[in-house]
Amino acid sequence: LRKGHGAADWSKRPLPDSWLNYAALDVEVLVELHTEMTAELERQGKTEWAAQEFEHVRLAGPPKPKPDRWRRLSHVTTLGTTRQLALARSLWQAREDLARKRDVSPSRVLPDSAIIAAARENPVTIEQLRALPVFGGPRQRRHSRHWLQALESARVLPDDELPTKRPVTTGPPPANKWARVDPEAAERLSAARAALTELSGQVSVPVENLVTPELVRRLCWDWTTPGDGEVETAIDGVLSTGGARPWQRELTVPLLGTVLGTSVS
Repeated sequence: LRKGHGAADWSKRPLPDSWLNYAALDVEVLVELHTEMTAELERQGKTEWAAQEFEHVRLAGPPKPKPDRWRRLSHVTTLGTTRQLALARSLWQAREDLARKRDVSPSRVLPDSAIIAAARENPVTIEQLRALPVFGGPRQRRHSRHWLQALESARVLPDDELPTKRPVTTGPPPANKWARVDPEAAERLSAARAALTELSGQVSVPVENLVTPELVRRLCWDWTTPGDGEVETAIDGVLSTGGARPWQRELTVPLLGTVLGTSVS
């Protein structure tokens, strides 16, 4: 399909004809694609699998907001103190609030680089703020007090309310550290991945679609072998709680039961 306008500012009005044509190409062949995909799913015996996936998406609702989204600021890791991180967090929230009121992308309100610069320099007056890159521009000057108030709110935070230097994580550590932290869990994960990769080739489904990698990691990290005859029941419970659909559990529970049922717990 023709490309060329993916990075354009689609808030522009009126939209140029070439942009409208570009947008139309995204949907032009969807009816024909539906017909072909329906036939292919039927041929592979995966129509019910697809139906379960569609129902899962329909009922899923909006995703939960990710915690500490402000930590995704570009170069936020270059800030050296927790107070600077608090300044960046406060400016990020002030930007979010302003972007929501104006109904525009936050990056169009204030770039990440400006937030990082202000958090590092910690200006306390309008003059000091406007001396920083971006903040002295005509569009930013009228919001100077808004940004200064955000900075001041972070300056007065008590130490026990400052953000941590690194995000607080839940769940297992990165898999590349398992061999050192818990060798037995690392062996379980390696065996599970190998078995799922083989199954992926047999059923022509990407391995990450058989069961999400995060769910596999949690299962292998937390695994404790249950009593006789309860291995598959335990695995099915974990996968079900983690959102795995029936078709996924039907394929993977027996396989993972063989892997984990023979592992050392």
